[in-house]
Amino acid sequence: MRAYVVEKGADSLDGLTQVEMERPSAGPGEVLVRMRAAALNYRDQAIVAGKYIGGSVPRDTIPLSDGAGEVEAVGEGVSRFKPGDRVITAFFANWSEGPPPAKPAALGSPFDGALAEYRVFPEAGLAAAPPDLSFEEAATLTCAGSTAWQGLVIRAGIKPGQTVLCLGTGGVSIYGLQIAKMAGAKVIITSSSDDKLDRARKLGADATINYAKTPEWQDEVMRLTAGRGVDIVVEAVGPATLVKSYQCVAYRGQILLIGVIGAPGEGLFPHPLMFKGATLHGLFVGPRVDLEGLAQAMTVNGMRPVVDKVFPFDQAREAYEYEFSGKHFGKVAIAI
Repeated sequence: MRAYVVEKGADSLDGLTQVEMERPSAGPGEVLVRMRAAALNYRDQAIVAGKYIGGSVPRDTIPLSDGAGEVEAVGEGVSRFKPGDRVITAFFANWSEGPPPAKPAALGSPFDGALAEYRVFPEAGLAAAPPDLSFEEAATLTCAGSTAWQGLVIRAGIKPGQTVLCLGTGGVSIYGLQIAKMAGAKVIITSSSDDKLDRARKLGADATINYAKTPEWQDEVMRLTAGRGVDIVVEAVGPATLVKSYQCVAYRGQILLIGVIGAPGEGLFPHPLMFKGATLHGLFVGPRVDLEGLAQAMTVNGMRPVVDKVFPFDQAREAYEYEFSGKHFGKVAIAI
């Protein structure tokens, strides 16, 4: 079978290589999946550049946490799936629910990921794909989708009538926009592109801010909310914008810290949150049960992921380059 690996010690995209590998077989408790699509996240750029947690990968590693496909075969003892079922990968192969395990096995690093024609996963590391989605759409739920769901629904307990601020138009923020609208909330979203902001309005955004034209965008957020601020900030950028998020979160509001982009600014000490009774939540991808909750909600509400562009398998490098360029709106996928 064909697969891609991030080579041991890789520190750039030159370390992403297509290889031939022996097709795996499902052992006890395992599921063999014919992969049909995978999707990219910002994290995948850090992995191939050798800048992810722990530095460069210590062995040749199949990349990408996000994948979807069809069950080819199941091993002894498997009861949740049968051949022909459509499935999506959970971000952690060994975290189904409750507190995380001592050593979470995240796909793409350190655990082998989805960018291969066939992959074997533990039964617990897969979820049923929403029936109405294409494989490319379904593949995007794993990381960005379940992170936005965990933040807004599980952690923040979003309610109808609240106001949510989504920073940027990448995967997590666009999922945040869609989930917030599904929950009956108002949404403000930012971008440096008027074209992307127009697309966001078509998805239901109630207000948009071009931060290139309005550098002090936090003041515009306060104006748009009549000085109240927003109930929830989907902080998908991180250190470079966190101070402004402090300034425009409402009394008893919540900031969901997801992003790690940009250099730290001054004043990151969260003292301003004290006077608002506001909270800052560190957030990362949750257990499989959160992914399943998102998938069920999408099916009931007819929500479809936003896939900006799909690349063929042989153009995986080009998919990385496009995602890294920041030109995308929503998600970038690879057909397998």
